[in-house]
Amino acid sequence: MQYYKPVEIASLLGISTSALRHYESWGVVPAPERAANGYRMYTELHLAYFRCLRAMIPGFGYKITYDVLRNIQQGDMDQALWLAGAEQARLQEEKAAADQTLALLQDPEISLIKGRPVSHRMPIGEAAAIAGVQPSAIRHWEKEGLLTPLKNPENGYRMYTAVHLRQILLIRTLRRTVYFLERMKELVEAVEQHSLEKAKEVTEHALGRIHQRNRQQYSGVHQLMELCAQAGLMRPEDTAAPSMSTYQGKER
Repeated sequence: MQYYKPVEIASLLGISTSALRHYESWGVVPAPERAANGYRMYTELHLAYFRCLRAMIPGFGYKITYDVLRNIQQGDMDQALWLAGAEQARLQEEKAAADQTLALLQDPEISLIKGRPVSHRMPIGEAAAIAGVQPSAIRHWEKEGLLTPLKNPENGYRMYTAVHLRQILLIRTLRRTVYFLERMKELVEAVEQHSLEKAKEVTEHALGRIHQRNRQQYSGVHQLMELCAQAGLMRPEDTAAPSMSTYQGKER
């Protein structure tokens, strides 16, 4: 069996040996054997763990990555893959929201989103359903001063217009970016004043970040599958291509 010194692993990955010790102490890689002098002795499996860890963090973040790798250590490949898949599904939702935002900013007269009509006056539940957010999120953004809904004079209920919907979608798209609250307020107010060019530019940038994260996630999943193979968790049928008889049976 080939063994690696910490400095060799660190050099291969472009990180410090202290980072390796941190990952080990957090329980996201198996504890290595020790040489007679007490030095850590890493194996090909450890290298696969570290490679997977470094590849997954940019697209999945620390928490999901750590949870995935802990499941791999427990031999639960399926749970690890479902965790990664759920995060990819959330990113797909982010992209859909960004696409909707851009569509509304490019065509302020758009009348349908996800097959739902965009009414002139919508209650909070309807606006939330179209934008794909919780009503509580809209109320929170209102408290932060990002939204100022209309009020129904008869019952005092909040009412939202197409302009509010554009603002809600913009906030949803940008809330996971580095925009500070004051900067967000400027963009939301610009939408209210129909000054849409800056909002479109920012939304396109956010969409570009989403595309980048998608690529990073696939890179991470590739290394995750490499780790599963190295850890002996893959079965022959997991990677076997369907036989010709399978296709022929379907054609019949």
